[in-house]
Amino acid sequence: MVTAYVMVKANTGEADRLKNSVLDLDGVVDAHIVAGDVDIIAKLDVDSPADVKEIAADGIQGIRGVEGTQTYIAMD
Repeated sequence: MVTAYVMVKANTGEADRLKNSVLDLDGVVDAHIVAGDVDIIAKLDVDSPADVKEIAADGIQGIRGVEGTQTYIAMD
């Protein structure tokens, strides 16, 4: 099992809608709107690093209103 965290930067006023869209993706187990440099932090639990890439690059970045993402894979 691979756990990863995806930091999502949203267009202004889009965080609530984006959170729901992110949560709808397979492999995303949790998402929170946060204060700071990013707007949403999503937690992924998947089978492989390739699944992380698919969800972050194809899934989350493909949602209208996402300005950018940063992905961190847990090492423990």
